[in-house]
Amino acid sequence: MSLKEQLQSDLTTAMKARDELRASTLRMALTAITTEEVAGKKARQLTDDDVVKVLTREAKKRREAAEAFSGAGREELATRERAEGEVLATYLPAQLGDDELAQLVRAAVEESGASGPQAMGQVMKIVQPQVAGRAEGGRIAAEVRRQLGM
Repeated sequence: MSLKEQLQSDLTTAMKARDELRASTLRMALTAITTEEVAGKKARQLTDDDVVKVLTREAKKRREAAEAFSGAGREELATRERAEGEVLATYLPAQLGDDELAQLVRAAVEESGASGPQAMGQVMKIVQPQVAGRAEGGRIAAEVRRQLGM
């Protein structure tokens, strides 16, 4: 069963259980997936990796919205956004811990022979495919900067 089919099946289950939060979150995710499928010059079928990228982007939107609502004193809306993010997180691969990420970056720095800030792009090219959805780009970039002494 593909990830998209799993989302659709879980949406049906959530609707039958009258779980409003889960149902609305899954509807939003499926809408984002469909939008991605029809974007561009020609419609296409997304792979599970593409679906994970869409879900990661949606989860990031939820985190950013929760921070914005918290900053504006709207805790009830921030709580809702966090809850939606938690629902999406169940479909995403487990996130890398700080130690694991540091180890991957260290190996990439050694492999590329990088030293100094100008080599950041080389290291990022090596690390990004290895991480693939298990850590945000900002976290990766921060660790690369730290290890390159920037």
